[in-house]
Amino acid sequence: MTTETVNVTVTANGNGNAAKTATTMTTTTTVNGNANAAAAGGKNTETQKKNRIQVSNTKKPLFFYVNLAKRYIQQHNEVELSALGMAITTVVTIAEILKNNGLAIEKKVITSTVGMKDETRGRLVQKAKIEIVLGKTEKFDSLVTNNTATAAAAATDQPTAATTGMGENKQ
Repeated sequence: MTTETVNVTVTANGNGNAAKTATTMTTTTTVNGNANAAAAGGKNTETQKKNRIQVSNTKKPLFFYVNLAKRYIQQHNEVELSALGMAITTVVTIAEILKNNGLAIEKKVITSTVGMKDETRGRLVQKAKIEIVLGKTEKFDSLVTNNTATAAAAATDQPTAATTGMGENKQ
């Protein structure tokens, strides 16, 4: 069982004016008897959203998350990307790739700090947290369809070693 203290600070209210709100709440979570499973990306079936991706900067390559986010947007019309600490840069990069390719629009960005127990020192440390909600663009379906058709065409247009004469011994 773990107890987390969450301090939330929201710095924009949607119209460009800065507004600060601080909230403190304490939650208690148990995941399969392992208190660290939730912090390590373990899934709590009660609170886990179907369209949430919890990003780690060490477990999977960047484009694994980009492709997974595309699939979630296709299925649910939006995706929530979430990360703690050093993985925040990975989440921002994923969001920017999807936005720059015209596949997603930014709906919401939430930054906060989460109190977590440091196992080596046994004390509470604050970790930065980010959540980015991306929505489907109007041209998402046509872009995804065009990309898969282009990739399939490129795969069939690639010459093989047999057709190019490579690999033959010429004398």
